[in-house]
Amino acid sequence: MTIRVLVADDQSMVRAGFRMLLADEQDIEVVAEAENGREAVEKTARFNPDVILMDIRMPELDGLQATQRILAEDNGARILILTTFDLDEYVYEALSAGASGFVLKDDSPEQLLAAIRTVAAGEALLSPTVTKKVIKQFARRPRPDPPKEIGDLSEREREVFRLMAEGLSNGEIGRELFISETTVKTHVTHILQKLGLRDRVQAVVLAYQTGIFEETPAG
Repeated sequence: MTIRVLVADDQSMVRAGFRMLLADEQDIEVVAEAENGREAVEKTARFNPDVILMDIRMPELDGLQATQRILAEDNGARILILTTFDLDEYVYEALSAGASGFVLKDDSPEQLLAAIRTVAAGEALLSPTVTKKVIKQFARRPRPDPPKEIGDLSEREREVFRLMAEGLSNGEIGRELFISETTVKTHVTHILQKLGLRDRVQAVVLAYQTGIFEETPAG
């Protein structure tokens, strides 16, 4: 099955670079390009891509506003935020808005391709570097109370949730808890369903917004 990608970036050279990179992949096809956020919203509706590579800083509508509009129309859209800035407020805002992942433009081509495939498969992507930056952003904000549905999680589901919040993949969680990756996926699905979340990025956002795992200090 081919992954249909829309590339949204205000620099034509950057779009051309992504198109050249993705053209060599048999399972990925660039179906559209957009040079600003407004065009990204319009072309997402027209071409219905599987993954949207969204530059965060664009004219007319920035990537954050475009992400919000796209997800308002289609909650299942998979948006991968691209930026050269890994330290700014946009990291926090884009993930809170519902982006499925976040990669830096200077990540290696292999990392970018893996990110596209991960997000297309319905997973969410937070690189360890970005996760640490996001955690710092959350730590500075007022903490809402955790949702009461947290109490519906089993002990094992809480363990899986805690490791998700640390940025571990399903495979890494499985090795940590000595369970199969399939079992981890089942637990993740149950966690998301019980908490009413769309993907693991939202789960990480919730964990750090509420600080629910900070009662057990590391070390």
